[in-house]
Parts: sequence; structure tokens; C-alpha cells
Amino acid sequence: MNMSDLPSILLFIALLPLLVVDLFFAVELAAGLARGRSTASTNSTGDVVIVIPAHNEAAVIAETLAKLREALSEGMRMLVVADNCSDDTAALARSAGAEVIERTDAERRGKGFALAFARDWLTVRSPASVIVLDADCRIDGDSLLNLARGSQRDGRAIQAVNLLAAEAGARPMVQISTFAFLIKNLVRQRGLQRLAGRVHLTGTGMCLPWQAFAQADLATASIVEDLRLGLELAEAGSPPRLAENAFVWSPHAPAEQTLGQRSRWEGGFLATMRTTAPGLLARGLQYRSPGTFLAGLDLLIPPLALFAMINAAALTITILCGAIGLTTWAPAIALLAVGLLPTFFLLLSWWREGRATLSAGALLRIPLYAAWKLPMYAGLVRKGAPAEWNRTARAQETTREGP
Repeated sequence: MNMSDLPSILLFIALLPLLVVDLFFAVELAAGLARGRSTASTNSTGDVVIVIPAHNEAAVIAETLAKLREALSEGMRMLVVADNCSDDTAALARSAGAEVIERTDAERRGKGFALAFARDWLTVRSPASVIVLDADCRIDGDSLLNLARGSQRDGRAIQAVNLLAAEAGARPMVQISTFAFLIKNLVRQRGLQRLAGRVHLTGTGMCLPWQAFAQADLATASIVEDLRLGLELAEAGSPPRLAENAFVWSPHAPAEQTLGQRSRWEGGFLATMRTTAPGLLARGLQYRSPGTFLAGLDLLIPPLALFAMINAAALTITILCGAIGLTTWAPAIALLAVGLLPTFFLLLSWWREGRATLSAGALLRIPLYAAWKLPMYAGLVRKGAPAEWNRTARAQETTREGP
């Protein structure tokens, strides 16, 4: 080996993890572009309970339950967990026709504890399946049936496609954030399902057979308890599956609160990625499990804006190294070539799935979106991920601390 080639070889070695993740991201997007065929199922759903954890949700709970009641089929019932509420959430939920249980525990706060409380209450009259729905989400009747039937048929957790509701005339940054959510929860989830035979749980619109719900480790304050639950189910031999014919819609935060919403989601995800992805990769290799290994690779893909920043920074460094003669141009060429693949499939995903969500004009502002999020990432580096969930304020209310 020529010693003059050593800097280039060392740079290639340093870039190898990024090149692998870039390539997997492109493959996952390509696999997720094809729309699956919906298979109709007519099997009985049995008794199904829709559990709605709710902390100070008086602004939205009545409307949510009114819409949900219209979507219910025979054998389905609504259960609201009024968790550490200081408003009229419980009374409004009862008036809307839901069963309501109230929980007060100032020390053990979080959605996971609310779900564990619901499980303990349901043990007396356990249902066939449990569907978890956030207090501000919308779901239709067909999606409820498809979730319940799929869960009973497969005997494992089923996740609906969880999307942010697109807003006509929304600001470009809101449109881009909504599109990023679509890539993560639709295109990538479909791709992961086809490549690894499993998906991630996203917290709302997820359906679990009673046995899985009863045995799950729910009582946690983790702000990504849904992601953690899906990983644990997969490790136990029951990986969650995506229901491509079921959709749940979450509202977008107001434009001025979008950055805070993304900070909570992305901070929790990055913390889980750091602690979980290496173990999945190691177990996938150790037990020769492609699904586990690919799920680990999927977790290594950062949020889109951060991923773009990392690639841009790496490309800038390789170009500078080539320009000053420290290395050859090969590392820069390799990174550029591999990096263009996910860019191509992202554009294809936008054309196929995202044009109603993201206008062409807003698409051109994606570099500005990445710059807009720089303060958020600086805060995550400085302070770390949020220790607990801090719910986004609803309409006509002031911001309160989350459960």
C-alpha cells in the first residue's frame, strides 16, 4: 500500500457507517414506494376497547369522542383515562358517552402509566383487543375494523398509518414537517415491513391483542414508550405489523409550536437510537436475524433535517480534504454518489405520496427548514432529550405541563 493513500483509506473507513446508512435509507424508501394491496377481512373482532389516555384535554376530548362514536362498530367501546387532570376532561368524556376512569399520581406521570392503569381496570372484563388512540386524533370506522381484525387474525400488534393532518395554506416549515412525518410513518414503515417483516409502533392508532397488552411493560415515563414497546414485542417474537388499510390522523402543532413538538419527538427518538440500535445490530449478527439487523439500521437513520445536515457536513469535509490534497477525490465522489440515491427516492416519494402535503415551492425551502432546526439540535446537544413528555398546547388553552 502506498503511504500516500493512507489518509484516503482512513477517511473511507470513517465514512463507512454513513455510507451504509445512506444506502439502507435509499433501499427502504424504494421498498416503501409501492402501495400494498388491501386484503379484506371479515372475521369477528370480538370485544374491542379504544383506550384514550387524556391529560387536561378539555379543549378537544368532546369532539374527539363524538367523531369516534360515529366510527364505532358493534362490540367496540371507548375508555378514557383522565390522567392527573385539573380540568373538566373526565366530565366531558362521560357526557360524550365514554367510560371514564380517573387517575391521580403526581409522582408517576406519563402516558405509559395511564395505559397501565387502564390495563389493570380492564382485567376484570378483558377485551379481545385494545386500540390506543391519542386524545386529539381522528380515525374512521374502516380503519378501526381493519386494525381489530388484523390484530386478531395475526395475534400480534398492528399499527395504523399515522399521519399529520395536512393544512391548506400552511406555512412552508409546517408543510415540510408534515411531509417528513409522512416519509417516516408511511413510506419508511412500508419499506421496513417489506424488508424486515416488522414496523415501529407510533403510539396512536396501534392495536394489541389482549394477551400482548396485558403482558407489556407499560408503566414507564419514557417519552418514546410506543417505540420501546414495539421493539420489546419484536424481541419477544411478536413483531408489530403495519396495517396499510388503516389510517389515524394527528393534528399538527401551531406553526409557532412546531419546533417544540419536533424537539420532543426527535429528542426521544435520538436517545432511543443511541441506546437501542447498536444492540439490535449486534443481536441481528449474533443470531443471524436479518429482520433484527435491518430494524437496527432503520433506527440509525436520523430525522430528515439532521440526516441532511450530517451528509452535507461530511461532503464538505471530503471536498475540502480533496481540494487541499490531503486525500484523493474518491471519498467525496463516493459520498456524493451514494447520497444522491436517497435524494432521488425522496423526490420520487414526494411525487407519489406527498404533493398534497408539500407544495413544490415549499419543497425548495427544505435547506431553510434544516437551518431553522439548528437551534433545536443545539439545544438537544446541550440539554439532552426531554426527560418526560410535555404535551403541545391545544387550541384555546395555554401551555400546561404534560403528564
